[in-house]
Amino acid sequence: MANLAVRRFAALLRKESLQIVRDPSSILIAVVLPLILLFLFGYGISLDATRVKIGIAIESNSAPANALASAFRISPYFDAVGARDRRELESEMVAGRLKGIVVIPAEFGENFARSPETATIQIIADGSNPNTARFVTNYARGVWGNWQRQMLAETGGREALVRTEARVWFNPELKSRYFLVPGSIAIVMTLIGTLLTALVVAREWERGTMEAMMATPVGVLQLLAGKLIPYYVLALASMSVCTIIATLLFDVPMRGSVFALFVIATAFLFPALGQGLLISAVTKNQFVAAQAALLSGFLPAMLLSGFIFEIDSMPVVIQWISYIVPARYLIPCLQTVFLAGDIWSLFLPNIGQMLLIGSVLFVAAVRNTRKRLD
Repeated sequence: MANLAVRRFAALLRKESLQIVRDPSSILIAVVLPLILLFLFGYGISLDATRVKIGIAIESNSAPANALASAFRISPYFDAVGARDRRELESEMVAGRLKGIVVIPAEFGENFARSPETATIQIIADGSNPNTARFVTNYARGVWGNWQRQMLAETGGREALVRTEARVWFNPELKSRYFLVPGSIAIVMTLIGTLLTALVVAREWERGTMEAMMATPVGVLQLLAGKLIPYYVLALASMSVCTIIATLLFDVPMRGSVFALFVIATAFLFPALGQGLLISAVTKNQFVAAQAALLSGFLPAMLLSGFIFEIDSMPVVIQWISYIVPARYLIPCLQTVFLAGDIWSLFLPNIGQMLLIGSVLFVAAVRNTRKRLD
């Protein structure tokens, strides 16, 4: 009897695996779309602001002013254009062709000659893009501070007694690719675990093949396991390919272990597959299942997981909603295993949350499936 149950289960796995191979939409979602997303986030999208176009208003015709303007021109972070009057640059910034203006005032040379520590400049940034405005402001201050220290050293001036030195861990160069690429792997796993599962199972409900399978002596749990295990393997395979591309092509460091990566991925696929199964059991329609999977799976994973937008900066109500988004717990784990290593004190609470959400979704999916069997 046990041997017969094993043979039935193996037949289910084989049938589902063949269906994945023969279905063009499954190959598209599981293979082509992940590669497109990975290359898009790796090459096409960057939060690094480099070579920002700014204007330098050199209103002082003095050697220190010209030296400071040269410091801005040779900075790798700015593409600086010069002018003698700030009014020449204001119209350019209003038109959006400049992201900021550094004003070296007319009295700059005299003030610097009298007291280098008290010479000042003005930094004007375009606030229509807050991120770029912060970049312009902070890096302009950095260029100004470095130049000021260099000039004080050359002229024998007295530097400040207290100096600060910033140190960034895990991603010293602050490359956005290092957290965008691991985050895109979470989006890929969401697509395969939730969207693909919901679509394929809903298609079987539409065609009536699910009812035919339920008429066989296969148990509900055995049937659902036979449907989900191939997609679990497919998601892990896609994640593995994305990880290899991330490390070899995009130079994202992999400081953690493969074991930790697979444990985290397995914990996330538990709620992702359960969500896809629940959507298909409730809707039984491919179009509705696709819309529900996108609205409840893909969009929250993109917007409410901390992938691009900081959760702490969101309204409190949205922060509470994000607690039921499994990707919220996956993305910090992926970024940690790539950039920091195996930190199980961070992994285990997030894994527990994902398993808890997955248990609720699977119980709901099984209950809805049983109702349709009755």
